[in-house]
Amino acid sequence: MKSPKQNIITRIGHGSIDGIWSLGVIARFLMQIVLRSGTSLRRFSLVIREIYASGVRSLIIIVVSGLFVGMVLALQGYQTLETYGSEQSLGILVALSLVRELGPVVSALLFASRAGSAITAEVGLMKTTEQLQAMEMMAVDPVARIVAPRFWGGVISMPLLAAIFSMVGVYGGYLIGVVLLGVDEGAFWSQMQSAVSLRQDVLNGVIKSIVFGFAVTTIALFEGYDSMPTAEGISRATTRTVVNSSLAILALDFVLTAFMFKGM
Repeated sequence: MKSPKQNIITRIGHGSIDGIWSLGVIARFLMQIVLRSGTSLRRFSLVIREIYASGVRSLIIIVVSGLFVGMVLALQGYQTLETYGSEQSLGILVALSLVRELGPVVSALLFASRAGSAITAEVGLMKTTEQLQAMEMMAVDPVARIVAPRFWGGVISMPLLAAIFSMVGVYGGYLIGVVLLGVDEGAFWSQMQSAVSLRQDVLNGVIKSIVFGFAVTTIALFEGYDSMPTAEGISRATTRTVVNSSLAILALDFVLTAFMFKGM
């Protein structure tokens, strides 16, 4: 009989091994996608269709969320800045918060919830109904024909959605700060323009959104491709996609922010 401490150590060991094994399988899956992307890149209409499915259909939730996040930022920021007599710096607070952090992170979380779950369910359903096996029997590579276009569609869509989120969020901050609370319009825009750096702020936000796009799309495709071919299996795969993508986004955000601030 094993003692309780031995059982705990055994479970931790098995969990660590399973985690490392899963990372290796995902890395191999990602390598296969990249190596077999020639078909989808040559027939770019396949990628355009997936950009529409992943990006355009996510616009509503991105725009509405960005508007309200910008408005809340302006309300909260104005109350804090007014205490120190710096309410004219509201534009800087809204812009930097959105471009550096909230734009890439929140849009990636929304993208994982909406587009990532849809990708997993779609690929998982193809596996359940044996469409992927049928393609292999017809000498059609399912990774090149099904997986790769969805991968590049998600990777391209994510930075565009993050940029739209930040833009709409700044407009929401303008509505609250300038129109509602009476902050000087010239000070709002001029201080924002002078404080936001293209390289240190905008470019870093774009890099974050691209990395998040790679992570979310890879996880969504892997969970769908690796799901059990049952209704319950697809349901669990979709749940794992949202949970694992959200954790990956937050962990990657910390790592990228640490490197970016270190290089400033």
